[in-house]
Amino acid sequence: MSAADRAAIVTVTYNSDDVLPDFLASTTAASGTSVEIVVADNDSATAEHLRGVTEAAGARFVAVGANLGYGAAVNRAVATLDPDVRWILVSNPDVVLEPDALDRMIATASADPTIGAVGPRLLEPDGAVYPSARLIPSLRTGLGHAVFANVWHDNPWTKRYRQDGDHTVRRDAGWLSGACVLVRRDVFERLGGFDEAFFMYFEDVDLGWRIGRLGLRNVYEPDAVATHVGGTATQGSSERMRRAHHQSAYRFLAHKYAAWWLWPLRTLLRVALAVRARATHTG
Repeated sequence: MSAADRAAIVTVTYNSDDVLPDFLASTTAASGTSVEIVVADNDSATAEHLRGVTEAAGARFVAVGANLGYGAAVNRAVATLDPDVRWILVSNPDVVLEPDALDRMIATASADPTIGAVGPRLLEPDGAVYPSARLIPSLRTGLGHAVFANVWHDNPWTKRYRQDGDHTVRRDAGWLSGACVLVRRDVFERLGGFDEAFFMYFEDVDLGWRIGRLGLRNVYEPDAVATHVGGTATQGSSERMRRAHHQSAYRFLAHKYAAWWLWPLRTLLRVALAVRARATHTG
């Protein structure tokens, strides 16, 4: 990666003491050049400890000042980056980057100016591939996935939405998981960053959708690998998270299908998501 391809890595913490050290350690080998690392903290109870861990790793700590949500914290961190940073890798702190992962994503994006974002092959702790590159949800796939995902795992709507298949092949996607995604700095700023109306969940779906509306591509790059190890920061809040997930899903689809004459479909979608929120866990 040349000096003209200067990159930064941004992560968001919220009581993420158990995972942040491994994430920061993994960034060292993710690129062959020096990369600025910024940790945006959403008012953790353990903020001072997280600051110490961050600064000991040579990264920069940004205290957001309140728990504004994932996308808002990323936006605050990006606003502090030097103007010559061309690439932004947005990542959860409970991710471990494999060696050269960042350089491989940048190489893919640099080869084609129509690529707005690149996502890696994201693995579960057991080595299974997480479906991190999906279609933009439509009313058909959105409703089908919402209703059947947790009761009929092999249903055609979920398979289509998640783009199940060969995860070793580079391909275009509708959106890429915000757990780990590289975005062109100029594209991110042109779009105004993440939509802060999404407190958590679907801010990445919305970003991918808006990148596509610019005529740019979201590309899955399997040669870049990261593992989503998971953390303990959100344990004990599953009900709140499930509620937030379905509220964000409805917000996105209602915005995408905002025409007045689609109100019956929006009503049906709201009911379907409410039923799923009560009956299932986030999927």
